[in-house]
Amino acid sequence: MSLRAAVLLLSTFALSVVLAACSHDAAPPAAAPQPERKAAVQATADHDEHSYAEPQKVRITALALDLGVDFAQKQLAGTATYTLDWKDPKATTLALDTRDLAIAKVEGADASGQWTPLQYALAPRDAILGSRLDIQAPRRNASVRVTYRTSPDASGLQWLEPSMTEGKRQPFMFSQSEAIHARSWVPLQDTPGVRFAYTAHVAAPKDAMVLMSASNDAADANGNAPRTGDYRFTMKEPIPSYLLAIAAGDLVFQPTGRRSGVWAEPAMVGKAAKEFEDTEKMIEVAESLYGPYRWGRYDLLVLPPSFPFGGMENPRMTFATPTVIVGDKSLVSLVAHELAHSWSGNLVTNASWKNIWLNEGFTTYVQGRITEALYGAELADMERQIDQQELAKEIADGEIAPADQVLALPALTGRDPDEALSDIAYTKGAWFLRFLEQRVGREVFDPFLRGWFDDHAFQSATTAEFVDYLKSHLLAKHPNAVSDAELDAWLHQPGIPAFAERARSRGFATVDSARIAWLGNGQLPPPAITSAWTTQEWVHFLEGLDETSKPAQLAQLDAAYHFSGTPNGELAQRWYPLAVRAGYHAGDAQMAEFLQRVGRRKLIMPTYEALVKTPEGLAFAKDVFAKAKPGYHPITTASVAAAIAKAEKPAQPAAAKSL
Repeated sequence: MSLRAAVLLLSTFALSVVLAACSHDAAPPAAAPQPERKAAVQATADHDEHSYAEPQKVRITALALDLGVDFAQKQLAGTATYTLDWKDPKATTLALDTRDLAIAKVEGADASGQWTPLQYALAPRDAILGSRLDIQAPRRNASVRVTYRTSPDASGLQWLEPSMTEGKRQPFMFSQSEAIHARSWVPLQDTPGVRFAYTAHVAAPKDAMVLMSASNDAADANGNAPRTGDYRFTMKEPIPSYLLAIAAGDLVFQPTGRRSGVWAEPAMVGKAAKEFEDTEKMIEVAESLYGPYRWGRYDLLVLPPSFPFGGMENPRMTFATPTVIVGDKSLVSLVAHELAHSWSGNLVTNASWKNIWLNEGFTTYVQGRITEALYGAELADMERQIDQQELAKEIADGEIAPADQVLALPALTGRDPDEALSDIAYTKGAWFLRFLEQRVGREVFDPFLRGWFDDHAFQSATTAEFVDYLKSHLLAKHPNAVSDAELDAWLHQPGIPAFAERARSRGFATVDSARIAWLGNGQLPPPAITSAWTTQEWVHFLEGLDETSKPAQLAQLDAAYHFSGTPNGELAQRWYPLAVRAGYHAGDAQMAEFLQRVGRRKLIMPTYEALVKTPEGLAFAKDVFAKAKPGYHPITTASVAAAIAKAEKPAQPAAAKSL
């Protein structure tokens, strides 16, 4: 991810103008009650190598934000007020995580509510972690308030000009806090091991609708809220910092169910609501398996195409890419995935980023169960097989180092936590849970998994804690189901265990036969077959083509099925790299348009990575990137820039062998 240059300081006058609309006396919310944790487990959760925070000494239990949105300056400015629980009676320092924030002042409130200045020190910037903010609170203040402003280049915020939006009328701003980008727009204990409730007051231009990962205090029963320029939010359930989210722009609402709906730009909201009309059914399926949905509403915010991810599971307000809206619901498993996070991730959270599979592996497993219940086992098996084959290829091609192929990562010291967000966490993690389900049966595994969510609700957990729970609540009752060696192979050994059962889709057999026949005799499968193919079947067809494809073969496919210019990003991300490797250039203009229009990393990075492997392709990639960069999210910009820089780096001579 992009970790950028030092803070761009604005004048004190500019800051005062933005802060004028913001009250400095907002009271933090009362923290929701949290279950007591075992001391050993809590101590483990307290050590996060990607945070300067020392929650074993003092812990934030509630946050109150009072911010102004300034589109012209590309800046949030205001105050963050913390309610603190001092754990160590000798501690006098509150350590917070920041990145490129300009700190104006820090104050503390004593028991009487009197605010007084506090001494603070902002450390030099670390390339990964940002800057440690140490606040001296000699009276061990119950509340501390920081007045600050963000950098226009904050890694967790993207500011879009009107021309970069769907409607091209108003500017747009949205956040992406995972993994450690929340610290770029709020000074925090930025670790998933600390959870807090929060309130927020946000002042913005009256034509901008502001949304957050919380309830809008002015919303009606359907979730709709008026544009006033003055917004207030409440999140009473405790969340980790990476689930803090904000967005502002030309947004309107359309309901999809009694507790669900879609926010989007006016030109997109109708299409999005139609595509996501099964959201309420998904909630009901998940509840039937894993217990009640505990977050009130579940709304989706459809962002501009520059959003770097498929979706972000911010509680009450999933942020989603428009690239999954293709008109046939074939990609709505993304909604199932983000909804599943309401149990795995949001409700029970990985205590640090080396435990990320507890979020993403569990969520991918639950996603498959929701998809299967609503759309059938065949579609779920197709998606599992695609995921598993892609992971197997990444491992075989050496794209994932052996040390990173284990679920129970021992550490990520000195590394960006985004490096843990690989298909190991998602696919191998889900595969492991599927393995457990197969060994004991769903009638046993479903209650076990629900028990895990219930027993650890609103807590952060480690891999070791899950293994202990697994052994005591499942394997002890079924001692012959899984051996210690098998458990070790899944958790601590690289690769996929040889005994793992591979997903197999019956429908893919027809796709394989059609591809093999075409490669052998040049006869494309008839429309009577392909007209009924889903996105997943076309993905499987394309993934079966290798680097020996000839330009004439791709031209034949393109003429028949119009892959160049396809609005389906899942097909585009596979078609364009094939075209690049084969030297098929008829679709170059459409490929360039796709790379400039879409900022979702999963969809565009395969094409950039294929392009930079040849001098001609590298030149093409650099030209496209120069045009696309203004509309990319900082995270995407960093990924593309890194791929280009790696390709431009001169080959290093081999080290001389010692004699």
